[in-house]
Amino acid sequence: MEQQATVAQIIVSIIPIVGIVMGSVVVFFYLLWSHKRRTLLIKAGQYKHPVFDLLAFSLLAGLLLAAVGLALTIFLVLAIGLNFGLLGGIIPLATGTGLLAYYGIKRCDRSP
Repeated sequence: MEQQATVAQIIVSIIPIVGIVMGSVVVFFYLLWSHKRRTLLIKAGQYKHPVFDLLAFSLLAGLLLAAVGLALTIFLVLAIGLNFGLLGGIIPLATGTGLLAYYGIKRCDRSP
């Protein structure tokens, strides 16, 4: 019976390692193929620089992080009280608030 428990512990400890390795392989090949595609498009003269809207991204990411951080903070205060584990909710809440503040400041700068 004890041998089955150790086998189960080994299998459970191997699963995250395999997941991280497989995820790393997928990310590596995505970056490799994306790089090759861009270089071929540049050589063919068909590459268009992607447009990135930083304001829209900061608004969306700020709203999502603030909402998740607020929910986690409230849950962790109720579940474990004031503890260092509360940082799991305060950090995304502060990051989301910072992104929303950035959005508000930059939006005010753009309007005449």
